[in-house]
Formats: sequence, C-alpha cells, structure tokens
Amino acid sequence: MEQAKYVVGVDVGTGSARAGVFAASDGTRTGMATQPIRMWRPHPDFVEQSSGDIWEAVGACVRDAVAQSGIDPGAVVGIGWDATCSLVALGEEDAPVTVSPTGNDAQNVIVWMDHRATAEADAINRQGYDILKQVGGTVSPEMEPPKLKWLKAHLPQSWARTRKFFDLTDFLTYAATGRDVRSLCTNVCKWLYIGHEDRWDRAFYEAEGIGDIFDGRVGEATIRPPGERIGSLTPAAARHLGLSTSCQAGVGAIDAHAGGIGLLGAALGGAADAATGGERLETVVALIGGTSSCHMAASRRPIFVPGVWGPYYGAMVPGLWLTEGGQSAAGSLIDGAIETHPAYPVIRAEAEAAGETVYQTLNRRVAQKAEAQDLADTALLTRDLHVLDYHLGNRSPHADPHARGVVDGLPLHTSPDSLALLYLATVQAVAYGTRAIVEAMNAQGFRIDTILAAGGGTKNPLWLRQHADATGLAVVLGGESESVLLGAAILGAVAGGAHPSVTAAMRAMSRAGETTPPNPAVRRYHEAKFAVYQDLYTLQTANRARMRQADNYGN
Repeated sequence: MEQAKYVVGVDVGTGSARAGVFAASDGTRTGMATQPIRMWRPHPDFVEQSSGDIWEAVGACVRDAVAQSGIDPGAVVGIGWDATCSLVALGEEDAPVTVSPTGNDAQNVIVWMDHRATAEADAINRQGYDILKQVGGTVSPEMEPPKLKWLKAHLPQSWARTRKFFDLTDFLTYAATGRDVRSLCTNVCKWLYIGHEDRWDRAFYEAEGIGDIFDGRVGEATIRPPGERIGSLTPAAARHLGLSTSCQAGVGAIDAHAGGIGLLGAALGGAADAATGGERLETVVALIGGTSSCHMAASRRPIFVPGVWGPYYGAMVPGLWLTEGGQSAAGSLIDGAIETHPAYPVIRAEAEAAGETVYQTLNRRVAQKAEAQDLADTALLTRDLHVLDYHLGNRSPHADPHARGVVDGLPLHTSPDSLALLYLATVQAVAYGTRAIVEAMNAQGFRIDTILAAGGGTKNPLWLRQHADATGLAVVLGGESESVLLGAAILGAVAGGAHPSVTAAMRAMSRAGETTPPNPAVRRYHEAKFAVYQDLYTLQTANRARMRQADNYGN
C-alpha cells in the first residue's frame, strides 16, 4: 500500500510566520503552527524586518506543525511558500545588508507596507512610462522599483554592498534550496517584469537610475511560474525545517495570491483545464483579508482597470490573467480604530472577564444597541457616522497614496458604546472599499457576482454580514479556513509531484464553505452610505487641491 503523501505550506505575513501540513490528496489540514516576527519602525512610514529572524520563525513553525500532525517527516513530498511583497537585501556570502537609517544590518527587509518611497513613486508616475499600464497606470510605493530607488539615493553604501535583492517569497525558496529561482508572481506584480513576453523592461530601470540591479543582483535569476519544482531542500534547510532532503520545494507566490489559489479552486468545479474554468472565474473575486486586503480576479483575456494592478499573465492561475485590487489598511485599520479609542481598556477588560475576544464583545454591544433602539438591522446604527478607510492611502481604485482617512459625524463621546459604533462604521468602510474595487473591475469587463473570502476578518460574523450587505454580493468562505496556507501547500503539492498542475491541485484540495448572502432589506440604506463614502473622497481631493493653491500664502 502506497504511503499517504503530505505537503507543507509556509505563509509569511506582516506580523507572523505560519506553517500548515496538508494531505496532498484532498487538502485536509493535519497540523498548523505560528511564530511572531519582529518589526522595527525607526521613522513614520518606515517598517522593517529581519530575514534571519523570519527564517528562524519559519523553521520553528514547520517543525511544530509537522510534530502536531503526527506524521513521518519523510512523508512530506513538497513544500510551497508565500510571503508579503517585502524587499530583502543580502550582501557577500548572503549576509544581511541594512535597509535602515539605523545602520543595523539585521534590519535588511523593507516591509510591503513601508511608504518611505512615496516621493520616488510619484517621480516615476510623472514620467508616464508605458510599462505602468500593467499596474493600473500608477506604481505604488509598496512596489519594489520605488523602494530600490529610495535605497540607492538614501543609503548608497547599502546599495553598493548588496549582492542580491529578493522579494521575500523568493528569499525563502533561495534559503531552502540554495537556487536563485524567482517567482513569476512576485516579479510581474511587484517588479514590473513583463510576464507574457518573458522579459524585463531594462530601459525603464536605466531611466530611473537603478539599471545596475541587472549586474547580477536580480538579472541573472531564472523566473518561473508558481508551483514549478525548484529542487530538493539543502541538507542545512532540511535540518532547519525538520524535513528530509527528498522534499521538493516549489516556486512561491505573494501571500494574497496564494490565498487566491487556495480559494478559487472552489469555482473551477469539474472543468478539465484552466481555459474552461476561466469563464466561471471571471464571475468571482478572491478577497484575502488581513492587515491589508487584496482582491484577486482571473480572466481569459487581459482586462485593464484604471487604478487596479494588472493584468498580469500567469501570476496566479496558470494560463489566465490576474487583476489585483487592494486596500492598504483593512484589519490594521479596524484594530487601530478600536485600540486608540478611550474606551478600549474598558472593552478589553470586559472581553477578558467574559473569556472572549474584543470583537465578540463589540459585536454583542452592537447587537444590544440595535435591539434597544428597535432597529431592524444593526447596520442602521451608523446612519450619521461615516468612515473613509484611506488612513494609509488608497491602493485601489484611486491609486492615491496621499489619501487619508476621514471620520464624519464623530460625537464628543468616549463611552464603550461609542467605540462599538465607531468599530461598526469602520468595518462598513472597509466593506465599501471592497465594493468600490469590484465595481471598478465590473465596469471594465468582469462579471463578478460572488466574493470568495479568506483571512482574519472572515472569522468575524459582523465583518461577513457587512461585506455581503455593503457590496450586495454573496460572501463564500473557503472550506479550509486557512486558505492562504492551503494555497502555499497547493504549490508544494505540484512541486512534490502529487498533482500534475496547479489547477489540478486546486480542484482536488480546495472547496467552498459557508455562504453569507446579502440582505435585500438594507440595500437602499447601503446605497446611501456608499454614496456618502464616495463623497468623502471627492471632498478630500477638492480640499487638497484648495490647500495646494494656498501653499504660497501667509508665509
């Protein structure tokens, strides 16, 4: 009897590394572990990490997850990877090189959410390069070219010392195999690599003064699609991960894209290949929620959406184009609204006394307040309280890193109930941000009628209800709650030979879960609130223009 095959998925998010063990046959999870990752914020808009710390956390996670699963480590045939789109700098003998004004070499990762390169992004965008068409017309400070440009200008010694620049996912596969094979996903989405033509636009990099990255720091690397086998683990990596050297490592993906892979298999059904499944995929969007959120949609032809990243060929589902919307602050914004409110200590103590999460406590307060006011739906509590969720800028559909958050209708109240209302309004704002992205996609040719959702927010029933009602779309959870980990494991299953292709592994290992349908009774209410949401940005844009005109006055 053939031994059962298992695969490991590794996910490196913003604040932690995670690993999961899955049965290669059907995607059943048998073990999972998490380790925190250190983070430094030396200045406002600067966010840094350590690749060494991340690799240590990954090793601890994988060893723990395999131990939890109770399987023989030798039964793990493949390992797949995903991570945030953070920039890693390595020097001679792969030693870390600082990207920090502190000069600490341990701080060698510029985290995706770091916005130090906003001015560099603005400068690139003013040039109107043709290559920007594949990122919705505007490069983001979260992408790698602006970060590289900042690093060369502000830390020239670090630039000179660096021998390799990696997206974080590609650093992980390099650490695991010793082979410099980069992901088509990371390079197309964050480095402006032209995937459908299999080439770099070197003229763009030369024009921006960073063409010397092709002196071996990235230019000599092989770029391959997610899931393709790179090779077996090195002996050192196998010891570190608690696996065998027969385990095969696959090309990785960005974390949100792994979540799309883990979710979208539920929409493929019994289709024979990606092209057949593509028509159905054009009617669903994978919403991967977390610190930020990403909205992943696949299509059979390239669909250009202003202010939305892509289309990227083969960056997620092989043979299909990827369009990627996103919100720079989602879970982090909800947490921030809660934790900065004066009543937060009261709510936290109440939650601890009840043995529940802060979100459960707030959800209960929201429900009780709606009942006390005899309201037909809890959403109606925020009739006069509106939030614009652009506190960290807008990624999509406005592509405006200078945008900022707004709270309209904030009273001079500091009670726990006022926190509950602000929490509800902030969740609604995040949901309206998703609606704006979906509407922008549909206006250009998508036919999205369903949200497939995964991530932290999906564990919160209030988050699910507000997203379904605010968008007017059904929200379907993945059958596996850890869809990002599952997506990474799917890539590992392909690398390990358990499935012949990514799409075959998606069909075998992913499935749909519970559905939250929209409530038609509150449709008109959310239409009105969404109009207010849009007006808040329109007014902010006008106010910014007015103040720019006043810059030379009063000096």
